[in-house]
Parts: sequence; structure tokens; C-alpha cells
Amino acid sequence: MGSDSDLPVVKKACDTLTELGIPFELHVYSAHRTPEEARAFAAGAVQNGFGAIIAAAGMAAHLAGALAANTVLPVVGIPVKNDTLDGLDALLSTVQMPSGIPVATVGINGAANAALLCAEILAVEDEGLREKLLEKRRAAAEAVLEKDRAIMSRL
Repeated sequence: MGSDSDLPVVKKACDTLTELGIPFELHVYSAHRTPEEARAFAAGAVQNGFGAIIAAAGMAAHLAGALAANTVLPVVGIPVKNDTLDGLDALLSTVQMPSGIPVATVGINGAANAALLCAEILAVEDEGLREKLLEKRRAAAEAVLEKDRAIMSRL
């Protein structure tokens, strides 16, 4: 994440990864204030066993692009809402990458979806993880159907 103030948003990604049994690391790196550390992290990610990177940042939100420029691993950006432009600036900065340096971008504050997207990427080669994702989808569907039944019983 670009700042420790992003932690309340990023925690949803951490919780989702933990629920799925996916190990992760959490760091604060700034594309502007610690560019060398951010570059070194991304450049060494493959050798350090990472399968994907999630990058959360608000305002100028260049972190995801800075990391993507230094690795061929999938990078998923989380634009973080701020008080100035409600996160629209972060969304546009994260999603508008130059050709050749892709960053997958989830919605503003969409940390859980960022974790799920990374899990889906990893599940291409991990049948156990794929089954956990399918079960999570089944449970979500059942929760919606239960809400439907509850509403219908009140009518």
C-alpha cells in the first residue's frame, strides 16, 4: 500500500487472502517517496515466490503502475477513496496504464475483489484453491437466496 492510511481498505484483501489460505506480505511503499524500495520489491517478487501483487494507493495512485513496470507478475490495483475527488483520481491513475504495462484495476476501495482476482489467477494452477473459490461462490449464492426467502416470507 502507498500509505499506512490505506490499511483499513487493504485489510479486506488481507482477510480474504487469509480466509482462502493464501500467504501474503504487507508493505508500505510509495511510488514517489520510496521508489527504489518499491522497484526492488517488484523486481524480486518472482524470485521471492510471489504469484501476483496487489497495490493500493489513493490520490495520484502511481504505485500499481510503478510495480507493474518492474515485474511480469499480474498486478492488481486498488484505487483508494480520498477526500479530494472521492477516489476518482486514484481510479483513473490506476486504470489508465500505457500499452505494454498492464494493471488490472478493481473498483474504488475494492480490496476484497482484488484479493479474489489474485486468487482466481493463482487457482489456474491450484485445484485446491479453485475449489475454495467455488465453495465461496456457492455460499454467497445461498446467502442471497436465504435473503430472498426471508423477504418473501414477510410479504
